[in-house]
Amino acid sequence: MHKLTDRLHRRLAVAVVAGALGLGALPALAQQPKTLKVAMHADVRTLDPFWTTQTIAGIHGLMVYDTLFSSDDKLEPKPQMVDTWTVSDDRKVYTFKLRDGLKFHDGSPVTSKDVVASMNRWGKRDGAGKQLMGFTESLTAKDDKTFVWSLTEPYGLLIDILAKTGTSIPFVMREKEAMVDPFKQIEEVVGSGPFMFKRDEWVPGSKTVYTKFADYVPRKEPASGHAGGKVVKVDRVEFVWLSDPQTAQSALVAGEIDYLENPAVDFLPILEGTPGIKVEAHAAAGTMGILQLNHLHPPFNNVKARQAMLYIINNPDYLNTIAADKKLQTVCYSFFGCGVAMETDAGSEPYKGPKDYKKAEALFKEAGYNGEPITILHATDHQYINPANLVMIQQLRKAGFLKLDVQAMDWGSVVSRRAKKEAPAQGGWNIFITGTTVLTSSSPVTHTSIGMGCEKAWFGWPCDAKFEELRKEWAFAPSIEKRKELAVALSKRAYEQVPYISFAQWRNPVAYRSDKISGVLSVPSVPPMWNIEKK
Repeated sequence: MHKLTDRLHRRLAVAVVAGALGLGALPALAQQPKTLKVAMHADVRTLDPFWTTQTIAGIHGLMVYDTLFSSDDKLEPKPQMVDTWTVSDDRKVYTFKLRDGLKFHDGSPVTSKDVVASMNRWGKRDGAGKQLMGFTESLTAKDDKTFVWSLTEPYGLLIDILAKTGTSIPFVMREKEAMVDPFKQIEEVVGSGPFMFKRDEWVPGSKTVYTKFADYVPRKEPASGHAGGKVVKVDRVEFVWLSDPQTAQSALVAGEIDYLENPAVDFLPILEGTPGIKVEAHAAAGTMGILQLNHLHPPFNNVKARQAMLYIINNPDYLNTIAADKKLQTVCYSFFGCGVAMETDAGSEPYKGPKDYKKAEALFKEAGYNGEPITILHATDHQYINPANLVMIQQLRKAGFLKLDVQAMDWGSVVSRRAKKEAPAQGGWNIFITGTTVLTSSSPVTHTSIGMGCEKAWFGWPCDAKFEELRKEWAFAPSIEKRKELAVALSKRAYEQVPYISFAQWRNPVAYRSDKISGVLSVPSVPPMWNIEKK
């Protein structure tokens, strides 16, 4: 026993001497990097957050890039990269100054030229960005830290749009990447955000790695939503891709991962009953499902066929499959979401009423449908899109007169194929399912899927000049009362034209090891990894 004690004392003495001489800690006592292991709802396959509206691309973007403004936990816009700004008396000219200490991961300073190039690139892809750029007279760099945004009209939503946290988010890139054609993906990922992307450790289909950016200067305000100080308290974050929900849940229970972004509803009771695990629902209204129709090709290029779908699709069926817990459900027929200022179900009578297959069949015949196959892109590896597809397919088959061509694939393949404008027989599509946050949908301007700007619209390419004119009116409305009035008109027109079908609204809880991590922020949109600390 005395020999063992003496040996231990000698080891400790050597360690103390080594430290005093600057030799570093002994290997056995070396500090291990603090690594946060996270399972997200999808695998990171796309590195360009402007190229796609995939939520996972937005999450990746939040890790690597920073924004001019962002939204706090009360959904109010707050400055992020911007230090100060002024607005002219006629509300047409905004002058912004960047805060000190902003630099990219390669060590170069962030300048106004980077901002201007980034906003121009983003504005060619994002729905709200396109509308904002339509009212932009010029966007110029005055000096390295100052840029001026001049509008043709007093468009009061400029700051709100720059602060949006739903994809695609207006991130600031280096000018080099921002000058890349917006319809081509960037190849280099060099941001100025709190984490650096480790391309050499990226294994698509397996793992995406980020490390702390030591030179990032957080804001001094406390973290709130996506605003405030982005203080990184870990050395590494690993997004581990686990496509099977049961495997992901088991990994959390076993402590192999620290954070599960989107646990399957079926497993929530198990997670809630496991010591050391906390299940937490976001404070915001949650997610809305989208059944997207292709307006370019038969049958849904004819409005009658799109209207017919309202007599087939049964909204509550999706809720009971995706979010069986009644506390997480909201039966909602508002294109702008429920529980928000613009909530309205005006024009929804065909959708809310009893299902009527004979009426639907008659409308399809009026549209010229003769039994041609309807191509459905079925993502089988997505936590809520897969079961939603199964419900939709069952409902369409129950109608009895539709011929379905269901093509199973992973979500990444759906994302690639949904951009194709070719006919379904030539590699295109008729229907795919996705979703969006209620926060994004709550404004007709930031709501990407509802836009009907023809070739400028989102996938599906809805086209209706009257609807777009109403959206413009809403953006310039002088009061909340007037906006609510216009929201009713927008809802009625949307139910007439059916740009897509909203099939559910539910809240997504997250689950994490509360015995291993702390500081998880409750946010209304994509989850941030800053402020989280390993115990």
